[in-house]
Amino acid sequence: MTLKSRKRAFRVALVSTYPPRKCGLATFASDVVEYVGGSQENVRFDVWAMSRPTDQLAPSAAGSIISDDVASYRSAAAEINATAADAFWLQHEFGIFGGPDGELVIELVDRVAAPLIVTFHTILENPSVNQRRIVDYLVRRASRIMVMSPLSRQRLIDNHSAPQEIVEVIEHGAPDRPFGREEEFKAALGVADRPVLTTFGLLGPGKGLETVIEALPAIVRAHPDVCYRIVGATHPNLVDEEGERYREGLEQLATRLGVASAIEWDNRYLETDELLDQLEACDVYLTPYPNLDQSTSGTLSYAVALGKAVVSTPYVHARELLGDGVGVLVPAKSSEAIADAVSALLDDPEVLAAQKRAAWERGRQTIWPRFADAVMKMVERTVADPAAPPARREPSFEAVRRMSDSTGMFQHAIGAIPDRRHGYCLDDNVRALMLANVTSAMSPAESLDRATVYASFIQHAWNPDVGAFRNFMRFDRGWCEDRGSDDSNGRTIWALARTALDSPSRELREWATRLYDQVLEHSVELDSPRALSFITLGAAAMLGVRPGHDPSRIAVERGGDILERLLHASRRPDWKWFESVLAYDNPRMPQALIAAGEVLERPDWMELGLETLAWICDRQTAPGGHFRPIGSEGFGLLYEQMPFDQQPLEAQAALDACASAFRVRPSQRWQIHGTAAWNWFFGANDRGVVLADPVSGLCRDGINPRGANLNCGAESILAFQLGYHSMLALLPKDKKDSGKPFGNQKQNGSRPLAYS
Repeated sequence: MTLKSRKRAFRVALVSTYPPRKCGLATFASDVVEYVGGSQENVRFDVWAMSRPTDQLAPSAAGSIISDDVASYRSAAAEINATAADAFWLQHEFGIFGGPDGELVIELVDRVAAPLIVTFHTILENPSVNQRRIVDYLVRRASRIMVMSPLSRQRLIDNHSAPQEIVEVIEHGAPDRPFGREEEFKAALGVADRPVLTTFGLLGPGKGLETVIEALPAIVRAHPDVCYRIVGATHPNLVDEEGERYREGLEQLATRLGVASAIEWDNRYLETDELLDQLEACDVYLTPYPNLDQSTSGTLSYAVALGKAVVSTPYVHARELLGDGVGVLVPAKSSEAIADAVSALLDDPEVLAAQKRAAWERGRQTIWPRFADAVMKMVERTVADPAAPPARREPSFEAVRRMSDSTGMFQHAIGAIPDRRHGYCLDDNVRALMLANVTSAMSPAESLDRATVYASFIQHAWNPDVGAFRNFMRFDRGWCEDRGSDDSNGRTIWALARTALDSPSRELREWATRLYDQVLEHSVELDSPRALSFITLGAAAMLGVRPGHDPSRIAVERGGDILERLLHASRRPDWKWFESVLAYDNPRMPQALIAAGEVLERPDWMELGLETLAWICDRQTAPGGHFRPIGSEGFGLLYEQMPFDQQPLEAQAALDACASAFRVRPSQRWQIHGTAAWNWFFGANDRGVVLADPVSGLCRDGINPRGANLNCGAESILAFQLGYHSMLALLPKDKKDSGKPFGNQKQNGSRPLAYS
């Protein structure tokens, strides 16, 4: 990924709790917007506030996500995608999302196309099975992960298989205020000349305040004028469950121990500025948290940055922030240890002053300007620059050659190395034959040799006993089934017809015509939408060879009629499509209707094809204008699409269909969308990753949430190479002549290839 210029503007969708909701995460998100957004001119935050149905939404928030409402997550994802966000920054705590352990967050991250940044505010040492599953899932989806402590980073790497290179530590931000102003702020609070201890934040059993109260008798005996200020409202979730029982229990404990007069309660949720003013009056800050897994504490970061002596239990954040003498660590739930540590500080003013100075100096590393710079660098590393497409040149055939042997083309690869474990499949050898018919990247002799291998595979795949083609073959040349899928059978009929039309070899054209005639009669049983589309495209192509061929005409009529009926049965005002779901190779159905309308002179079918192609083009265009193919994770979801995984097959189908549309109805819109699909191969995509290389002819297997799938399988290589030939059909005529830099097209009497 290429780092951005700092002058480029970034739009970041920030998902978190947010004021007026009262919690530490909401305060953190508000601080991010204020201190990062306020100091960095090139970033804009759209806040999506995690909310309950009764919560008030801040006017500055872009929207809310109701924590227990699945539809709310999906709606927010659609709106985030519509904003063309450059990054999607998720603040994660298990308690703020709906479902068991907050698993509804998955509904959101699956649907947002922008690169995902996750800040894990807590990384548990011993998560439950479901908690581990959720963290593992978020790690797999994340382009970058932010944590606030080195231990959290190591836990993610060791326990959740997070790649080291995407996990970075950015310490919790903190205010930048002058050092040593305690007396000024003590006077404002009416506690002048008294040693002041403070704990602040939302109250609940997880704060461990009872341990400090139990330590107060010993502290008060040594320092009778000490004042312990407990600042903060009871956590609203706790209030909903039990009212103020927890706070009242603490007050009763203080009364029983005889230290009630040494405690001041400020039972309010304070805005940040007032909170900092109160914290400045503090001498010793206490965080007696019993949960030692706590990865982040904003209150601790604030206290250190303001130069407070800190006594804390050794939870994760405290161990790392208070090391090297910055603070004092005491065992959890030990009132005696707290009393000893506090008394030792108050007994020696020089030690107390040195402790404060050490904390303040350490806090300079975490002040908001430092935090803001680190966040912007993280965003820049996450969002890739789209690469400029290279000059159009015909891809080398070398990648296809390397993926092929004397049997056919291998199906899968590990990186660029053929993976023999998966053997071969008919679908890929069909595509390889279509490419061999038209490529100029080989000598005529080699082209014929390779086409013959792929044709032989197809011929061997035909199973006359069942009247269908087989699809999958093992490396030992044994077939895996007697009948392949409807789609593989339909695609083979299409390839045979295209070979009869496109091949420079008379022998291959004759072979393809004979086998086509033999198998076409069996296709009347194939009625899946894509199989019908392939057959219709093939039959339409065969009518280009034999205009009076009745079986082909009948096949075109049948395909066009069924597709029209499917469209009318499934469409609704916002869904102009042949099915209630989207899957793979989607533009083939409009392309088939266009072809049927063209050869049968049915303008109604042609118009339906153009209309539905325009609809699917719109669905596959991101708000920023780049191509965003239907993701495979969304295949089969009713009236919905997902952004990942994105596959080259979809880009090729879009190119082919746009070329067909452009031939029958020349329009710039088909050129624009086809060009976007072509440029998708070269970095104009949701991750800015280059997938294809014309020099080697290789193409990666697509784009997942984290970036490119580095494998280069047959389908992807062939989609890229076949897509090139449809790209030629979209070029202005003056750029189709000599092929420089676009490549030479084989002179076999066929028009620029649009596969219809």
